[in-house]
Amino acid sequence: MPQSWFVYHTSEDPFAYPVGTGTLKLRLFTQAGQQLSCTVIHSDRYDSPGQEVPLQMERIGSAGIYEIHEAIIQTSTRRSRYLFHIANAAGQYVWYGERGASENRERAGSFQYAYLHHSEALKLPLWSQDAVTYQIYPSSYNGGTLKGITDKIPYLQQLGVNTIYMTPVFESPSEHKYNTSDYYKIDPAFGDVDGLKTLVSEAHRHGIKVILDAVFNHSGDQFFAFKDVMEKGEQSPYKDWFFIRSFPVTQTPAPNYETFAKAEAHMPKLNMDHPDTAKYMIEVAKYWIRETAIDGWRLDVANEVNPAFWSRFRQELKSDFPGILLIGEIMHASGPWLRGDQFDGGMNYVLRDAVLEFFAEQSTGPDRFMEQVLHQEALYNDQANSAMFQLIGSHDTLRFLTACKEGGRGWDRESTAIQRMRLAVFFQMTYIGIPMIYYGDEVGMEGATDPHCRKAMVWQEQAQNTALLKWYQELIFLRKSCDILRKGKFRPWFTDEVRNAFGYTRGMGQEKIGLIINNSPNVYELELDAYRSDKDLLTDLLSGATFKSTNKLIVSIEPFGCLMLY
Repeated sequence: MPQSWFVYHTSEDPFAYPVGTGTLKLRLFTQAGQQLSCTVIHSDRYDSPGQEVPLQMERIGSAGIYEIHEAIIQTSTRRSRYLFHIANAAGQYVWYGERGASENRERAGSFQYAYLHHSEALKLPLWSQDAVTYQIYPSSYNGGTLKGITDKIPYLQQLGVNTIYMTPVFESPSEHKYNTSDYYKIDPAFGDVDGLKTLVSEAHRHGIKVILDAVFNHSGDQFFAFKDVMEKGEQSPYKDWFFIRSFPVTQTPAPNYETFAKAEAHMPKLNMDHPDTAKYMIEVAKYWIRETAIDGWRLDVANEVNPAFWSRFRQELKSDFPGILLIGEIMHASGPWLRGDQFDGGMNYVLRDAVLEFFAEQSTGPDRFMEQVLHQEALYNDQANSAMFQLIGSHDTLRFLTACKEGGRGWDRESTAIQRMRLAVFFQMTYIGIPMIYYGDEVGMEGATDPHCRKAMVWQEQAQNTALLKWYQELIFLRKSCDILRKGKFRPWFTDEVRNAFGYTRGMGQEKIGLIINNSPNVYELELDAYRSDKDLLTDLLSGATFKSTNKLIVSIEPFGCLMLY
């Protein structure tokens, strides 16, 4: 048995998970560079050994030190026992099961997926697979009011987005509104509950969903329960809603209670383990869905709240409102929160880091970029991947165009900034998940991190980058009009490290779209004969150009250009 092979699998999400009734997806990691062939043999877990059915696994690609292999197996009984056979071209092989790797099949043991329960398959709102989201920072968008946002819904419809996500709109003494004073009141600076109802109603009339931002990790220090604790100390019935270290409660010189981040006295941390606190916040979430017909919640600092609360939160909200979308703000790998019992998806800041490095900073090449993309995808099940907010910027980051101007290679970083941003947007709009646009990015707004990334939206056409706006509109239109770009499988195609170009495909059944990105100042030429049959007629969906040749077919991609070949 080869001693140097690395293999890994465990019979739990994201290595084994249902993708439908009686359908189980398996994921296996093997050591990169070994060119290993992997087969899974499987049967009902009660069948006698020897009755297993073999299925060749698909090699998805390399994620650095490991390669990803996948297979989808069917089990009519919803019970499964399976085992992997892993071999190289020289005929060396191992069997791999829950007891490890062995040349002897019986000694390797078998993995067991005892039963595929219906509840284990993450059920997403049907509308989420078609979503293109637009994030709005209300105080900076259009007059700083809900009515101002409502007035711009025709603009959003023309842009092509069909989901709005707004940062908090509830009463708060701050400009950012992340220290909530009253969870049941719209901040007067924005309007009132009728203004929100009108916004949601008008958005729905234009085919646009609305997602609000909820802050349940912490409240503001003007929240009624915390004010009561400040006033009454240990006698307050709300003292256990927070994490008070000693009494009386003091805010200076440093708070003697837990807070958001580092000693943010105006943001006391909520104790969501307390049943009354949990019940209060769940009722808040339900109230706004009932009252205004919003379509989802984005949950702030979700990774610092007890997962038990989120499980209850999900169960109660999905039971009453099955079409609601739940997105957790987790700024690192968020797999544990995306197993089907908490959130539908998350804000994919880790993927953003990879996009930032490759397109804006140009500090990594296509090999590393593709490895990171595949690594991130392998951390989650398919349903969670399809509901991730794929962002390149937000209210918590510098603007992407600013990153492009600050990064890049040598003298041309300023002159190619827009071109590199166009490529990042191309990838964002042709990748899996839910693209999320931060307001103003579509017209070329710039700004460093908070507060500069939260400046007022640029509405004067002469100050906008209208070519970039048209690029967004074109890509959103293509995504919305093409099922493959929304629902197709993502697969790596090629990487060219020397020329800084790469390709990938999106596919459904026999149909495929090939995407090529040239992230360099030079023309890139690619011979396509190895990737097509003689009968293929290739069409670039961006330009409408067609390519067909009975001889050698070579396509050229302009500097910092891209192709979308159907």
